[in-house]
Amino acid sequence: MKHRRTRMAVGAACAALAALLLALWFGAAIGETAIPFEVVAKTAANRLFGTGYPLDPIDEGIVWSYRLSRVVVAACCGAALSLSGVVLQSLLRNPLADPYVLGISAGASTGAVSVAILGFGGGMIGLPLGAFAGAIIAFVLVSLLAMRAGRGSAAIILAGIAGSQLFHALTSFVVTKAANAEQARGIMFWLLGNLSGVRWPDVTLALPVAIVGLVICLGQARALDAFAFGKESAASLGIPVRRVTVILIATTAMMTAVMVSLVGSIGFVGLVIPHATRMLVGVRHGVLLPAAAIVGAIFMIAADVLSRILITGQVLPIGVVTALFGAPAFALIMSQRRASL
Repeated sequence: MKHRRTRMAVGAACAALAALLLALWFGAAIGETAIPFEVVAKTAANRLFGTGYPLDPIDEGIVWSYRLSRVVVAACCGAALSLSGVVLQSLLRNPLADPYVLGISAGASTGAVSVAILGFGGGMIGLPLGAFAGAIIAFVLVSLLAMRAGRGSAAIILAGIAGSQLFHALTSFVVTKAANAEQARGIMFWLLGNLSGVRWPDVTLALPVAIVGLVICLGQARALDAFAFGKESAASLGIPVRRVTVILIATTAMMTAVMVSLVGSIGFVGLVIPHATRMLVGVRHGVLLPAAAIVGAIFMIAADVLSRILITGQVLPIGVVTALFGAPAFALIMSQRRASL
């Protein structure tokens, strides 16, 4: 029986990774200019293994310099936001918790915009670090407000909405006050989620952060299982509640901040994907965390492809696409949960 379960787990993991690779392949091939799947595979082989397949330089350049880097960052972003949603929902025991709702994304946006426009740190602080500082400040502020309002499940969500609106207002104020017209247009489009400017140097930041975040979260999977019964129960099981909470909050803030600094603020991924994945694999975090990361990565790749092809000759902000599909999906999930109660 044990060996059978192991084989099933290995098979499921291989199938999930194959689905992710297939999504990356499709994401690199589909766009305004259709490129054959064979060209995508040969381009990757040429660049990674030096195989020397003869290819059109234009097609090879589009695939390698533009589309592959874009879909890899999209996958990292989807995985990181989904992981953050799973962790926050488990820690706070609230199904509505995610980086966007709790104001973490808004705080990261304010931090990144402050560095980019106001020059905080005198050039010594990069966008990811500024976004991380903004994310931490936002979460601390929301937590203090929630503690002040009460310990109910709704308090943290209401505090998150208030904090999110505050940081959105601060971002708009900074842009309006200090940015020129060109900067303002670029930042407002970026805030809606934009992968157009992503290149391979961004992959070298996004990919390690997503992998490290997944490893840290998996290392705390047992603690997250215990948090499902409350912090007191977790403490009675020997879980160092305060230390685990700090580690996981810092990890979610790091992942959210880096992704926001690269692609802007994107909603619904960290909210919808954890719920959908729980319906597929259950609530055990040892399985839920990697499954949510893969499902989130595939969802973001699909959203990126749609953002490129929905309107001919124009690229939609990816945050618009995730909201268009995420909001109805979340409504459906919530209605099904209500019907099952």
